[in-house]
Amino acid sequence: MTDFVKLLTRKNSLRKQCNELSSADIEKAIADLTEILEEKQAKEEELLAVERERAEKIEAIKQSMQEAGIGLDDLMVMVDAPVKKKVAPKYQVTDENGDVHQWSGRGRTPAAFQAEFAKGKTKDDFLI
Repeated sequence: MTDFVKLLTRKNSLRKQCNELSSADIEKAIADLTEILEEKQAKEEELLAVERERAEKIEAIKQSMQEAGIGLDDLMVMVDAPVKKKVAPKYQVTDENGDVHQWSGRGRTPAAFQAEFAKGKTKDDFLI
């Protein structure tokens, strides 16, 4: 919480700060805060209305699907979800246990490769 928010939310701290202000300055601050509050409330009401409308549309679609005898699984079959292509390994190393480790060269460097790099070898030494 920032110092400003602490000041605004603690009556005694706010009172202490307002001692130096004139009544007109305090009235101006109250008017500004009231305007900000009204703007925030209007924005929140707008968001609630949009969410309520969205929920009503979803419910209408569910009802239509039930009436037509269509399930979610029926729709999912028709959706072409992009399939992530697996990147082919580009490097291969055999550790001291005889286990083979492969790496595409993307992402974090596997521990088996890091151990070899620490010995002074480079990626080029492990090209497949």
